[in-house]
Amino acid sequence: MRIRTLTGAVAAVFLLYGPVVGGQAVAVRTADPAAPEGETRVLTYDTSGAGEFASAVDRGATIWNDSVDGVELRPVTSGERADIRIVVDDGWPRTMPSSMGGGTVHLGRQAVDAGHSTVRIAAHELGHVLGLPDRKPGPCSSLMSGASAGPSCTVARPNAAEQAQVEKNFDGALAGLVM
Repeated sequence: MRIRTLTGAVAAVFLLYGPVVGGQAVAVRTADPAAPEGETRVLTYDTSGAGEFASAVDRGATIWNDSVDGVELRPVTSGERADIRIVVDDGWPRTMPSSMGGGTVHLGRQAVDAGHSTVRIAAHELGHVLGLPDRKPGPCSSLMSGASAGPSCTVARPNAAEQAQVEKNFDGALAGLVM
């Protein structure tokens, strides 16, 4: 897996004119539509509003990182704006994508109260941000079947078709980080 980074004069321009927080330049994410195939697009997520679900989100992100090569999910760093915002509420889990790879994930306690796995919920909702639709009704072997697989289903890994769709969604995409 390769992550492309801007360097040299181009990086200096971004550092000079990029966002400044507390007097210091911060990382700037730039899309490179001409990135060669095989490059990895990095998406950041923010769990500061995820409450008791923060570790489940980290585990869900790790599952996706272990399952696909075209995109990598990373926790946001200080001073960086996250692509994906994670919040917890008392409703049913849902995702509001703002773009491919961006949006807000609502991790609702209602599904946990009904007995559903927090890691499966997190991985499922991250799947929506990665461009996957619900597949309901569906078998437990399909991560995107969500709650229709029943509360006893704890499978949190995307199946081969789901992995292939995410790879297709991010084929050749790239987000470089300027340090």
